[in-house]
Parts: sequence; C-alpha cells; structure tokens
Amino acid sequence: MTEQSPDPRMLASRVPSLSGVERAADKVAEILPMTPLLPLDVAGRTIWCKAECLQPVGAFKIRGAWHRLTDLTADDAAAGVVGVSSGNHAQGVAWAAKRLGIRATIVMPSNAPQMKLAATRALGAEVVLYDRVTESRDAVAAELIRERGGVLVHAYGDPWIIEGQGTAGLEARAQMRARGIDGPDRIVACCGGGGLTAGLALACPDAIVTAVEPEGWDDVARSLEAGEILSVRDMRYPTECDALQTPETWPINFAVLQARGVRGVAVTREEVRHAMRVVFERLHLVVEPGGAAALAAVLAGKVEIGDATLVTLSGGNVDPQLYAEILAG
Repeated sequence: MTEQSPDPRMLASRVPSLSGVERAADKVAEILPMTPLLPLDVAGRTIWCKAECLQPVGAFKIRGAWHRLTDLTADDAAAGVVGVSSGNHAQGVAWAAKRLGIRATIVMPSNAPQMKLAATRALGAEVVLYDRVTESRDAVAAELIRERGGVLVHAYGDPWIIEGQGTAGLEARAQMRARGIDGPDRIVACCGGGGLTAGLALACPDAIVTAVEPEGWDDVARSLEAGEILSVRDMRYPTECDALQTPETWPINFAVLQARGVRGVAVTREEVRHAMRVVFERLHLVVEPGGAAALAAVLAGKVEIGDATLVTLSGGNVDPQLYAEILAG
C-alpha cells in the first residue's frame, strides 16, 4: 500500500504564499473583527493607518499565532508550543494557546517591558527569561524543546506566522475598496524580523513595500541592500523600540522581501516619539515605540506617500511611565 503524502499546508518547510494568507484570513475573521483603518492627513495627503494596537493583545501578532496554532496536528498540540518574543508575539501565542487549551512556554528578554511580561503570564503562558545581549533566544528555545518537547512557534521565521500577519493587508485592501479607493499602492510597515513586512508583501503583491526599523537595529534594511542576511552590529545599541529588537532576519522572510523588492529605512528615537504623540493627539490612540516606527518614517519624509498609502500602527503595549514621559515631550 502506497503511503499517502502529507498535506503540504502542514509542513514546516513549506513556502508562505498568498493563498496561505487568504486561508489565514478566513480563520482570523471567524474570531476577530477587523481593526480600524483610520485616515490621517500628512503634508496635504491622506494616509491610512491600520490600528493593530486595538487587537485583544494590543498587537498584530495575534494573527500569525492563531493561524499557526490552529494548524497544529493533535500530537503537536498535545506536546505544547515554545515561542520566542520581545513581548507582543508572546501575548499572541499565549492568547491563542489559552483559547485552544495548549501549553505555551515563551522565551522573553529579561529587560522586556514589565506590562508585556505580566500580560503574557496572565494569559497562562510560562515565561523563560534570557539576556538579550549575551544569550541567543533561539538557542534557549531549542534547549527547552530538547528537554521538554514541543513545537517552535517563531516570532517571524515561520510560514504560518508570515501568512497570518499578512491578513492585516487583506483587511486593509477590503476596507479601502469599501471606501472606493484602489489600494494600497504603498505599504509602510514596522519591521523587526520581517514577519509582518513579508506577510503584507504577499497579501498586496502590487504595492510598493517599505520596512521601517529603529536606528541601530536596521539589519533588515542593510541585508536587503547587501543582498545577504546581516546581523545587528551592536546588540547593546539603545532603543525604546523593544518590539523591533531582533538580531537578524531568517531566510524564509528574507526570500519574500527580496523577491518583492522591499527596501528599508531607519528612524531615530525622536522621530518615533514624535509619531507616538501624533497618534495620541490626532488619532486618540495609544501606540508603543515599535508600533509607531512606520508612521515615524512617513512623518519624517523618509518614505514617499502615494494615493493610497497604508501605514501600520502595529502595537500599543507600552509601560505607562515611559508613555507619560514621551507624551510630555
């Protein structure tokens, strides 16, 4: 008897695709409402801000986590999942795991914002801390899986995660169409490891896509320019964009970004802070530093605005003390 080939959708080695984004979108739509697409006037033109900071976990990461965990086999679900995250992916995985009754362990940096650590634990996940500068979170996760078993749910180097994040692009396209707008023609995305940027590039194949990183952590932009994956030069470089502090992208993300001709730009601490204040004052929303990076690039004139520009407000999980300091200017 010939052994049946496994469903290619369930293979970790598979390549993320637009059809995968569409399948993820159907799953996400069953449990989550669309996040608002808000207009914002910049230099006499209107851009459209996707308010992912209003997700149940305060960030877009819930999309990829739900797509990934709902595709686990029964054996994999029973073994539990291990994630690596600065905090937003951690909450997305913990939220999905709790809803599905799956054990979740998240490897998080010891200097992650306290609200992200507390929120992840409150959702029932076990948190394992590591030192962002001296330790590799991927190595810590691999050792946990070796000791305990479980399935790795990476924050960006995973086809399901990429596809799940891309659902934000499909939503935005539908929301623009409902307003009679043909777009998006340009997408400006906050970028850490490139999961969101790659997903949006798949979801909107006709759009010009720009990845925005904080200065000192612009490894994706440097990698795209060099044509090969480069690491962050200085892991001690100070930034308030904790959500975007990834040491380097993964080949699965890089391949998508390269194929789509994505380019990257870097923003400064003050440009990010200014964007956070603009979001508070004009959109009446709370956005964290990493979640404001894309808008920061637009406001600073580092990215050209098109007729239907989509900008991600990708997260709103910021410690109150830091947020108050930033709003005070």
